[in-house]
Amino acid sequence: MASGAGFLLLAIGLWLLGYDPGAAFQALWSGAFGSWYALTSGTLLRSVPLILLGLGFGLAFRGGALNIGMEGQFLAGAIAATWAGLQVGGLPAPLAIATVWLAALVAGALWIVVPVILKLRFGVLEVISTLLLNFVAEAMVSFMVQGPLQEAKQAYPQSDLIADAARLPTLAGSRLHLGFVLAVGLAVAGQVLFDRTLWGFRLKALGAGPRAAWMTGRIPAGRMLAIVLLCSGAMAGLGGGVEVSGVTYALFQNLSPGYGFTGIAVALLARGQPLAIIATGILFGALDAGAGAMQRDAGIPAVAVNVVQAVIIITVLLADVMARRRRAMTIYVPSKEAAT
Repeated sequence: MASGAGFLLLAIGLWLLGYDPGAAFQALWSGAFGSWYALTSGTLLRSVPLILLGLGFGLAFRGGALNIGMEGQFLAGAIAATWAGLQVGGLPAPLAIATVWLAALVAGALWIVVPVILKLRFGVLEVISTLLLNFVAEAMVSFMVQGPLQEAKQAYPQSDLIADAARLPTLAGSRLHLGFVLAVGLAVAGQVLFDRTLWGFRLKALGAGPRAAWMTGRIPAGRMLAIVLLCSGAMAGLGGGVEVSGVTYALFQNLSPGYGFTGIAVALLARGQPLAIIATGILFGALDAGAGAMQRDAGIPAVAVNVVQAVIIITVLLADVMARRRRAMTIYVPSKEAAT
């Protein structure tokens, strides 16, 4: 329903502006799914960081936390992955890739340590602290590509290319890399964790209410919240590491086109369910991939796709609010039998 509302509003807007909605959607479809190369090297490739970041946000969200700083954690992971990728030229490819991913995981987790401390020690909302660190991370990338990690000739604000051993293998005839398999595997593991483990049940209880979780199950809310946020940051950092090792092979400014914020929309549309995040990540990847074709073939600005994304988010949020109100009415409004 949310996706349908987004596309409907886009069609109405294009029609009012004098564009042909049919031609626009045809170009959008062609750019996202029109060929094997478009599917693999466009849609699925762009979905990889969105799935990983969506999983990170969904993990924190299930525990009742809002990690709005995934953009910063993504960039921190990219910085660490680039540094590691420049050091592992002499290692076998599996070990080199594992080293790059581990560096990205650690960097993402470390980037959220301060918000975790502020949350547990002083009660500072993680929404504020994580969001503000996004700007610090952007400044850090700028500093690194013009300083310690700048390419050898020092002519451009970017790093040297990482070692060949640290680059992810790709599917023949496309740019789709091993990171897609990693993202899908983590989503499956996350769903099992949520649905089939005691820790997943405790995490759900924590998200429903920390005080109630402690009173009913002696669940240590502070410790679990810290673990959840650190894992969320690590997942976002891994997204940055996968992007560097699988797509860009280098660090530069504007590395992320807003993956951290789009990942939030991916998780919200999927209601935080890991398997559903795969589908919503691919959906948003398709929108991103098709936007360029829509602008190129139909002459429609690519930013029009942002309307779809915005409407999807608003529709999902409104649906959640209405669902909560219906549940509240069911709980608190007595039935006719009870009234008599």
